[in-house]
Parts: sequence; C-alpha cells; structure tokens
Amino acid sequence: MFNHTPAELKEVCALALEMAKQKGASAAEADVSESLGQNVQVRLQEIEHIEHQQDKSLDITVYVGQSKGRASTADFSRRAVEETVQAALDIAKYTAQDEAAGLADAELMAVTPVELDKYHEWDLSGEAAVELALRAEAAALALDTRIENSEGAGVHTNHYQFVYGNSHGFLQHQDGTRHSASCSVVAADEHGMQRDYWYDMARSAQELSSMEEIGRTAAERTLRRLNARSLPTDRYPVLFDTTVASGIIGHVVGGLSGAALYRQNSFLLDSLGKQILPDFLSLREEPHIPRAWGSSWFDAEGVATVPRFVIENGVVQGYFLSSYSARKLGMQTTGNAGGAHNLILNTTCATQADLLKQMGSGLLVTELMGQGVNMLTGDYSRGAAGFWVENGVIQYPVEEITIASRLQDMLLNIVGVADDALRRSSNKVGSLLVSEMTVAGG
Repeated sequence: MFNHTPAELKEVCALALEMAKQKGASAAEADVSESLGQNVQVRLQEIEHIEHQQDKSLDITVYVGQSKGRASTADFSRRAVEETVQAALDIAKYTAQDEAAGLADAELMAVTPVELDKYHEWDLSGEAAVELALRAEAAALALDTRIENSEGAGVHTNHYQFVYGNSHGFLQHQDGTRHSASCSVVAADEHGMQRDYWYDMARSAQELSSMEEIGRTAAERTLRRLNARSLPTDRYPVLFDTTVASGIIGHVVGGLSGAALYRQNSFLLDSLGKQILPDFLSLREEPHIPRAWGSSWFDAEGVATVPRFVIENGVVQGYFLSSYSARKLGMQTTGNAGGAHNLILNTTCATQADLLKQMGSGLLVTELMGQGVNMLTGDYSRGAAGFWVENGVIQYPVEEITIASRLQDMLLNIVGVADDALRRSSNKVGSLLVSEMTVAGG
C-alpha cells in the first residue's frame, strides 16, 4: 500500500545524515515518514465527502556545536535532500548556543527491537467505507423517533510508517495503523434539543465495534441528555466517567513533564519522592503492549523505552523527560521524547456501578467544557454536564454547571477507580471518584 519500502525510507534518512556530516554538522538526526489514509463522512444518509490523504516528509535537525537548525521537505530526491540539509545548517549558523541541545546519549539508544503488532492494513474502498458510515447513522436514526437530526457518521483509515536515525548510527523503522468510526446525532422533545456522539478506534478493523453498535450508542447517549436541568451550588462527590477521567491523569502527565518543570510552570514542581495520589493508587508506563496506541520500543530520539512506575503507592517515582529537558534539570532522559507510552492507573473496583454505589449521592460527569485549568497553581474550574445520582442510582441529566477545585486536592481525594477504561484510549484510566468538589449551578 505504501509508495516507499522501509529500505527506501532508511536510504533517504541515511543520505540526509551523511550529507549533514559532510557539510560540517557535528551531529544530526532525521525522521522520514509516510502516511496514507481515507476519510468518509455521510449525513442524513447522503455522502458529504470522501477524502484521500497521502503525505510524506523528511525532517532533518543538525547541530553545529550546540547550535541547532531544522528543516523539512516532502521531496525525497537527492537534490532536495541536500538543499534541506543545507537549509538546516544555515539556520544553525544564526541560532544561539544552548548547553542542553544535542542528541540523546549514545549509550541510551535502543538496540533490541520489540514486536508490537501495530500494523493491520485495511484495504477499504471508498464505496465500502460509505456503506459502513451509512449503517452507523441509520442505526442511530432508527433507534427512537426523538432522534430528529444527524451531525453525520464517518469512517477513517490511516496507515503510517517512519524511520528515525541519528549520527550515533541509530537507524530504525516502525509502522502502524489507526482505524475509526463515529456517529453524532441530535434529539429533541418538548423541553429542548441535545446532541451527543460515540466513536471507536482500533489498530485492526476487525477489532472495531459494529457500525450498528456505534450508531445505537450515539443515539442512546443523546437521548439520555434530554430534559437536563442545573443543580444548586454546593460541595458534592464527583464521579468522572471513563470518557473524561483520563483527562485528570493527563494533567498529572503535564505537571510531571520536563518542559513544564524546567520552565517552572507546573503545580508538581519538585514532586519526586512526594505523595500526590492516595497510597492505594499507582501509575505505570508500559511501552511494549502489543497493538496499544502508545507502544514504541524507542522514543523520538532513539532512546530505548522501558516499563516503569511513574507513581507508586501514591508517591512520584519519575518525570517524563526528553534528553533536552533532562539536561535542563540536571537529570537523565526517561525515554519520553515525543510523549508518554501507555499509562495504566490501577483500579479499586470492577464497574462504574460499584463507584455509583460508593458515592451514594453526587454528580456523574460525562462531559467537560472549557480550558479552565491553571497548570502552575493547579486551580481547576470547568464547565460540565452529566447526571445527578441518588443512593447510587442515576436520577436525571444535568447541564449548565461548573465544577471547581485544585488539582492537588482532587488527586489526593480520589477514593475509587473502576476497571472500565476505554479500549480506544492510549492511557488506561477508568471512571474515577473524587470525594468532594465545588459544583456551581444556576
């Protein structure tokens, strides 16, 4: 399906690195990538668009001493590669020396490939993709007469491969696929209108939920939001549904990331060895899980990835560092150039229903809105929608509310995590219950 073989991508990468060396670079790294995809969208049983995507690029970064220059091209010809390398070197001439700049240390390079089973080709024609999307939307529209409009259904396929290499002699290839289907509909009754959606995503098309299930779920989620009301302002327990719970851990990742730490723009400054979660919770990074979204046996700098505890029994064991941020902090890279790899938060119970019973009465949050998170202070205030719960049973939908706290308090006040993490998520975080937050309503 690809236009280039792995060997051809390696050849382009090696050529760029060799040219950089010949032209005076003291070190260099390059990323050569190719991706192919298709995106089909339908609405009200009519085709809206069919898009075919095809991209390729060479990104070359050169170091002259500790001055850095970067350039890119979509042309893999020898002449274009040479011009791109020269452009990167020209940029480096005008870049200030940076003591933290440079490749990751040679001894940290990954040497043992790990089979991660990430590539599963889906040879799907445009006509077949349209048929699948139509099935998803039809299932949603047919569920209930109150589903009166559609924002559409879609099927997306993506196949990608890349080669990363550097002047340490590292030169390796990885590939992967990402296939998804989605549906979004509108419901209405005498009290007003609501919209919601559902989607699924998988490495292999065979692992996707059926189109009918995706459509029905979108419709069910929309219908249950009808006749929503607000809540009186007070302090309540808040249960974050699995669809939004990973965002809470996402803030932890942001606070423990090297860039935020060396810029001193984090609510988790100097948190190594300190407790930020209850002692019954641990957060592991597992980079070698087959087919998982965050799996990789080397990071964006060629550094070998390794399983580890980021947080163990509530206590921070490590940060998320690239070689640059590590040098700025006087530490060593954790193999996280390019991001985290499959974070897993342990669970305390089997289902969200268990957490509802544990909560008794409180707020189940299924949607968050706005960007009201201050990563320096930890102040947290976001618009929300969801359901009011009494005696462990959902009573009615709620909207037009705001939930507020401090991330430091929210994390320490987690009292339960369900084993219901979504397969489509790169971070396995189930529904999580926070003992108390301020909820402001109408």
